[in-house]
Amino acid sequence: MATLNLFSQPWQPTISPSFCCSNTNNNNVVYAYHNHNSNSNNSKLHLFSNSRQFSVLSQLSTNSSKSGSGSSWLQNSSLVAGIEYRKRPLYSVFPTKPAQVSSVEDLYEFICSGPLLDKIGITQEQVAESIDNWLLYGRYLCRLFQLNELYLTEPQKARIYHYYVPVFLWCEQQIAEHQSKFKDGEDIPPLVIGFSAPQGCGKTTLVFALDYLFEVIGRKSATVSIDDFYLTAEGQNKLREANPGNALLELRGNAGSHDLALSVETLLALTKLTREGMKMKLPRYDKSAFNGRGDRADPSRWPEVEGPMTVVLFEGWMLGFKPLPVEAVKVVDPQLETVNKNLEAYYDAWDKYIKSWIVIKIKDPNCVFQWRLQAEIAMREAGNPGMTDDEVRDFVSRYLPAYYAYLPTLYSEGPNGSDPQHLLTIEIDEGRNPILAT
Repeated sequence: MATLNLFSQPWQPTISPSFCCSNTNNNNVVYAYHNHNSNSNNSKLHLFSNSRQFSVLSQLSTNSSKSGSGSSWLQNSSLVAGIEYRKRPLYSVFPTKPAQVSSVEDLYEFICSGPLLDKIGITQEQVAESIDNWLLYGRYLCRLFQLNELYLTEPQKARIYHYYVPVFLWCEQQIAEHQSKFKDGEDIPPLVIGFSAPQGCGKTTLVFALDYLFEVIGRKSATVSIDDFYLTAEGQNKLREANPGNALLELRGNAGSHDLALSVETLLALTKLTREGMKMKLPRYDKSAFNGRGDRADPSRWPEVEGPMTVVLFEGWMLGFKPLPVEAVKVVDPQLETVNKNLEAYYDAWDKYIKSWIVIKIKDPNCVFQWRLQAEIAMREAGNPGMTDDEVRDFVSRYLPAYYAYLPTLYSEGPNGSDPQHLLTIEIDEGRNPILAT
């Protein structure tokens, strides 16, 4: 593999002068880096192998964060929508154990040791041939999360090169296959990729990273959460009154607490954003309203997206859940009977619009409690409002019955209506990093 000759050279940091950009004829920007030839003292400009033009998303700081998570700056980022769940600090994402990144060769070997390469169909030879792109995407993510790419912790390296970049490349494969089904000149609807993942496992951070990568390579993308489709405060009150004594429907969260008509309207409109100039606003939910009970955000706060849309990233903790026989759910919790009945309407409102799926698999639903508790403790220690341990326990208890009832079928059969050829299942550990499937 002659391509590996470049691996003996040190990897230049983001803030190095050797990371530069040059204007093209159409005023887009092409990123490049200097590769120092071992046979010469001169540096030469090496354009990335796919020669793709990259638009500049924004001028982000390249300074390494000294905070524990490396991403608490997100709460004030203009890149994040102005609704509470997208503004909250993404605590406990990046633990801190230093690991020097000494060369591209070291990074290549680390990439090839990742648990997702076989799953996404990429060989070590293909990694070598496309190493420029891996470097580029990793560099973008380090800038996004304000990490020093030459001094990443082991968990940071794993999160970027074993998780985020491989998932991004899989999404790119799915988009290419989706677009190949249409003839030249035809309007191509965006590919809707569903992310089914338990709360606290890092799905919002993953989607945030993917959305950023799509934008910097020039693709138009939109992010939507099932949280965006919660009933209004008035609708939630009516649901609670109609189900007295059912703790699973007392607050938002479970099947029955979503505005499915709004879901259909939004997803249909997104799939029609196929041309330049087409615009729409995406609904958002304000969890802080009514002392934390929540309400739909005012439309003036909804973000606007514009076509032609390439991909829609649709995430949620219960995406793809299938209704089960009544007796099966009653064994878990009798209160699930109504939730299970409500779930019957969700395929037509959500799942049928999703053509590719990513399922984040956990071994034990109790991880949800631990992850949520970690986040709340970190917020309290940072001087921000956070739930007490008892409040966290009560909050998570309203979701655990659904996890215990529906996750086994989700993991064994895939999401409702999914195609195994367009399904990526990623098993993660307690640290939220992917592991080899057991």
